[in-house]
Amino acid sequence: MQQKFEGKQSKLADAIGKNANYISRLLSTTMAAENRKNIGEDVARDIELKLGLRRHSLDYVNLELPAQIPESNAQYLGPIDVWDDDTPLDDDEVYVPFLKEVELSAGSGRTAVHQSHKQKLRFGKMTLRRQNVQPSEAVCVTVNGNSMEPVLPHGSTVGVDQGCTTITDGKMYAINHGGQLRVKTLYRLPGGGVRMRSYNREEHPDEEYTAEEMIAKEIILIGKVFWYSVLL
Repeated sequence: MQQKFEGKQSKLADAIGKNANYISRLLSTTMAAENRKNIGEDVARDIELKLGLRRHSLDYVNLELPAQIPESNAQYLGPIDVWDDDTPLDDDEVYVPFLKEVELSAGSGRTAVHQSHKQKLRFGKMTLRRQNVQPSEAVCVTVNGNSMEPVLPHGSTVGVDQGCTTITDGKMYAINHGGQLRVKTLYRLPGGGVRMRSYNREEHPDEEYTAEEMIAKEIILIGKVFWYSVLL
């Protein structure tokens, strides 16, 4: 009480919702026994709860009150299973393929977006179901560059729902931009246009395209990002 409430019984009383006289009777060492107030089990537990103390900490006399227990902000989901391409799928898993940029022939430097027949990622069916994603519509895309940092560093992987191509302002989407794979947050513009926004706006300013420019520049919405994974 000396440290937390500056030695004032009135502050302690306010903290636990009791009147000062009640606290005085609890803490008195000079009052006659018949006038003193004993702390019962229920009262002790209630005080511990209101002061953020460990349960039963008031049962120990002349010990410093334990520090307040930090609130947990994480949840244990389970162990990590190690697997490779030769590990068979579990019944509740599916393979999700990657989309890749493939350079076109004739040395033009242009690329096209194709589904990889080699690179794939395992997903639990329950994970997809919770996001309302059909397994046949799920693909993965690798983030390239620093435009989406710090949320999505270079090399991050995102899961994309090809069945969801309706833009919700501020959500992340994968885009086929003339054969280049891009991941951006999108905003609708009047007339069917779109604004592309990066998290790293200092180096990558917003881009705006009208509906006509999207056709001319071959901007195609692949789908909404429903999951991402980052390696630090």
